[in-house]
Amino acid sequence: MHVMEMLSLKGKVAVMTGGAGKYGRQIVAALAEAGADTYIASRNVAELEKVAALHRERGEQVTALALDLADEASVKALRDVVLCRAGQVDVLVNNAVARVTRGWDDCLENFDRSWHINATGLHAITRCFGEAMIERKSGSIINIGSMMGMVGVEQHNYDGTSMGGWSPDYFFHKGGMINYTRFCGSYFGRFNVRCNCVSPGGLQQPDHQERFVQNYSERTQLGRMAGETDLKGVIVFLASDASAYVTGANIPVDGGYTAK
Repeated sequence: MHVMEMLSLKGKVAVMTGGAGKYGRQIVAALAEAGADTYIASRNVAELEKVAALHRERGEQVTALALDLADEASVKALRDVVLCRAGQVDVLVNNAVARVTRGWDDCLENFDRSWHINATGLHAITRCFGEAMIERKSGSIINIGSMMGMVGVEQHNYDGTSMGGWSPDYFFHKGGMINYTRFCGSYFGRFNVRCNCVSPGGLQQPDHQERFVQNYSERTQLGRMAGETDLKGVIVFLASDASAYVTGANIPVDGGYTAK
């Protein structure tokens, strides 16, 4: 098969949690532009519909649906809707994350809620959609982690700014996601279903303070923060047949941040 055909997602059905956030938008674009029939889901369907409408105007297939990761019944309902409409699921992208806690000293109730959504919810949707992939003996699960799941806080990134990064639950869940990916690679491998993790670095935002951008960029090997297209290639690779022999892997897309 020609390599460009291997990278095509035409004929594939992709389901993604989230899609209106800073990295979510480029993941949706990657799936849709590569030809996948793409379903994006979260509690904020109105915001997702804005994203979906833009892609439909370009002739791409993107549909916004409702999902509450804290509710297993909602997860199963999403699966049933997608299977009813599309008949199959080839790709699951676990992208959504709930930013629940407000720092190290936040109440433990918020930490518990974060765990329920970001850990239990991750397992619920992976198990639910993974079962549909097992039936077809084919599929690709992509977990969107973070380089913050690979290293500790670099406090010097915040020197000279009013920003901070002390969110223990985020580091906890993103670190756990990497090993959960390895577990799922082992569990699903016998069914020809793959599971991999992508750990992005920081995406530059318009409201970032100039000193933070400078500090962070100096910490990377490429000398810059991530841009609006830097995640698209790896998503298409992992979702497509081009990565048919890749599973259980964590791929940092961080400009060399974690390699220094």
